[in-house]
Amino acid sequence: MTIIDGKKISEDILNEISLEVKQRTNKGYKTPHLAAILVGNDGPSQTYVNSKIKACEKVDFKSSLFSYDSNISEEKLIDEIELINNNDDIDGFIVQLPLPNSINQENILNSVNPNKDVDGFHPINYGKMTIGIDSFIPATPYGILELFKRCKISLDGKKCLVIGRSQIVGRPISILLSQSNEFCNATVTLAHSRTIDLDKLALDSDVIISAIGRPEFLKAEMVKEGAIIIDVGISRVKDDSSKKGYKIVGDVDFKNVSKKASYITPVPGGVGPMTIAMLLRNTLVACRKND
Repeated sequence: MTIIDGKKISEDILNEISLEVKQRTNKGYKTPHLAAILVGNDGPSQTYVNSKIKACEKVDFKSSLFSYDSNISEEKLIDEIELINNNDDIDGFIVQLPLPNSINQENILNSVNPNKDVDGFHPINYGKMTIGIDSFIPATPYGILELFKRCKISLDGKKCLVIGRSQIVGRPISILLSQSNEFCNATVTLAHSRTIDLDKLALDSDVIISAIGRPEFLKAEMVKEGAIIIDVGISRVKDDSSKKGYKIVGDVDFKNVSKKASYITPVPGGVGPMTIAMLLRNTLVACRKND
């Protein structure tokens, strides 16, 4: 069994990005600039945005944070996004999700300039990804692809089960892994809350990617020997032995599933760090296009 060290791989990617930034600035090119929009005071969202800002500092990116009260109107937020769309110094930006219920998420994401949509959520980028045209790929699926590539894990012809059909992870990774690309070419099944006989599907799968946010949902009896397990889930569960009173776990019962898996990602330290690394890579690509 091999534990896929997403933290180490993400650090390698950040070092590569940092080196290119230094080379760019030495040649007189602009420094990549990533911005984030944060609406309201959701704790996890603030933590995630702060981690992105720290990552920008690590690779010598410029970063900007635009914070707004949760009572901002949808129209006003779209106006603010348009200002960023027209700011030539900002190469890419993200709208941190979730948004308040009073704001239509789809309208907001559609208002982002596709050329600055480093989260890969705009319909234009999503559509290009779907048919295999070069585009910004959502950061978490992009990070999963990079893990397979860096670990030289080929999915050619393998049965792959994706659990979860979100627009952010499940759906895009199911599309990407079925495409005719290096380390992909998998036979993909997309499962969700209405899927019948999920246990049987899982037991028949060579690769399982779980992204449903249910703590330790995937048990050892659902996994065949030698399966490749990618755990995207992240949940807080009560833990009286911890000073914080909780611990972070994934969708996978890591202790027991790891005994059967050939490769497995831990939580934390697996897919999570890759998401931020690939977001910065998308920003660097956006910056190159502005040279």
